[in-house]
Amino acid sequence: MDCQDYITTEPERKCGQHLGPTERGAIQELRKLGLSYRAIACKVNCAHGTVQNELKRGTPPRKSRKGRAPGYSAKRGQSVYKANRERCRKRHSIIRCSKFVAFVVEMVRKHSWSLDACVGYARLHNLFRDDEMVCTKTLYNELEAGNLPLTVFEVPDVLKRRVSNGKSRVNKRPKGRSIEERPAEVAARAELGHWEADTVVGLRNGKEAVVFSLVERVTDNYIAMRIPSKTSGAVQAAMQALRAEYGNRFHDVFKSITVDNGSEFEDFAQAEQWGTLVYFAHPYSSWERPVNERHNGLLRGFIPKGVSMEKFSPEQILAFADELNGRPRRRLGFQTPEELFEAFLDGVYAA
Repeated sequence: MDCQDYITTEPERKCGQHLGPTERGAIQELRKLGLSYRAIACKVNCAHGTVQNELKRGTPPRKSRKGRAPGYSAKRGQSVYKANRERCRKRHSIIRCSKFVAFVVEMVRKHSWSLDACVGYARLHNLFRDDEMVCTKTLYNELEAGNLPLTVFEVPDVLKRRVSNGKSRVNKRPKGRSIEERPAEVAARAELGHWEADTVVGLRNGKEAVVFSLVERVTDNYIAMRIPSKTSGAVQAAMQALRAEYGNRFHDVFKSITVDNGSEFEDFAQAEQWGTLVYFAHPYSSWERPVNERHNGLLRGFIPKGVSMEKFSPEQILAFADELNGRPRRRLGFQTPEELFEAFLDGVYAA
């Protein structure tokens, strides 16, 4: 029975393809017939230089001047080709970037920068030529392959984002203005001076110090203050200290603050007497304060969960916040929150 799905003729070799066993066998037989390089190339459908290189590859070296000169062997040519292919590897681009790698290692170990921050900051400030650097993805690939003098435990963890269903619970007992009343430009980060606040707890026994944190939504500037307890009175005392620091320009620097419904913010709406609007997020809706949640997570790099805040002095907590404010951010064009917030303050006080 005839079968039309099979052919008996060999498919023609496409130009540019590597030689295979069939082509090498043809070269061996045609060379025995005394054909030239160009004639063999025409028969095999390749460049004459390819034939010349293949004959050199498949011809063993002559050991002495006596006897017949060794001829081309298709079997030897194929084995040499396979050995060369196994050794054929593109060199890692990280090899030529030793100075850049040293910079990345220093920033990660000393300041806990992310690999992306290292790349962006170096490019923004022209610290290295383009051929002396690699991109962020290459850095992470080399890290996973073990080609960097860093371990995955030394690189800051990638933020784990949880997808919300978009539903908010209704405040049963509002403590002040609802976040639903907050202007759209605040949510869009179109104006500076709008903050988010929360507390960071060490041991959950309710009897020790906590961290009161605020973050500006546009510049990502982070303020962290150790307060004696997670109470409304301690939070109000911290706000009084901030009010004294910024003086009569407090309401220009802190135009609004968004907090959750925790008991420590029971009397937080009193800040409105200084000209600062206070908004309360919906219960169990931490995603409505994403910037603050993100930065509190970064603070955990210095103060792991379950570690008592009593082990850290107020000065250490401030130093941790300064360290975070000195990190370049992709969202900020790899500028630092400290730089942008200082420019914002200059504008406020110049006015």
